[in-house]
Amino acid sequence: MLQLEFESPLKEKAWESYQRLLRDQYERELTPRRDPMRELISTMLSHRTTHANEEAAYNRMWERFGSWEGIRDAPVDELTEALKPATFPEVKAPNIKAALSRIIAERGSATIDFLAELPAAEGMRWLMSLPGVGLKTASLVLLFCFAKPVLPVDTHVHRVSQRLGLIGAKVDPTAAHALLLPLLPPEPHILYNFHVTLLRHGQRVCVWGTPRCGACVLRDLCDWYQAHS
Repeated sequence: MLQLEFESPLKEKAWESYQRLLRDQYERELTPRRDPMRELISTMLSHRTTHANEEAAYNRMWERFGSWEGIRDAPVDELTEALKPATFPEVKAPNIKAALSRIIAERGSATIDFLAELPAAEGMRWLMSLPGVGLKTASLVLLFCFAKPVLPVDTHVHRVSQRLGLIGAKVDPTAAHALLLPLLPPEPHILYNFHVTLLRHGQRVCVWGTPRCGACVLRDLCDWYQAHS
C-alpha cells in the first residue's frame, strides 16, 4: 500500500475519505471506456443532462449524420433537432460543429490522439480552446482517455467535497479543480478512483437535498454531518 506523510490535516482527510470509499465500493482499473473523440463529444453533451439522455442524443446524432465529417457539415437546425434528448441542444449543436471543424482542420482528421504525447497542462489548454469545452470536460478526457494527472470535478464530486470540508462552502466547481488536485498524490490511477468513488457516493448516499447520512462511511469525517447531527 502507498505510504504517505501528510503535510496538512486536509490532505490526511482527503486520503482517509478516499480509502474508506474504496473499501465501501471497489478499486477500478483506469482503462479508457470510450474512444477519445467519443469521450469528448459525449462529455460536451452530458452537461446538465442524464446519462440516458446523453446516450440518446449521441446515438440520434450519429445515426442521422453517420460520421464526424457529416456532423461537422450538418445544418445547425438539423443537428439541434437530433440532439433534443440532451438539454440545451441549441447551444451544444453549434459548439460541437465548431469543435469538429477546428479539430479536423488542425489535425487533418477527427482525432485527438495526439494529446497522449502532450503534458497535461498543454493538453488542457488545447482542449479548453475548443468551443464548448470547459475545465471539467477537458479534465475528464485527459484523465479517462490519456491517464493524465488531472482531477475532473462534477456536481457530485463538488458536493461531497464541500460537505466533507475539503473545499469551502462558497467554492464553485471550477475553482474546486485547483483546490482538490493538490490534496492527492499526482497518480492518475488514484485521481481516477477518487473521482469515481466520490461521484458514486454523491449519487447514492451524499445526495442533493437530504443526504443519507445513516448509510455513510464518512460521517465522522464530515463537516456537514457534524454541523447537522
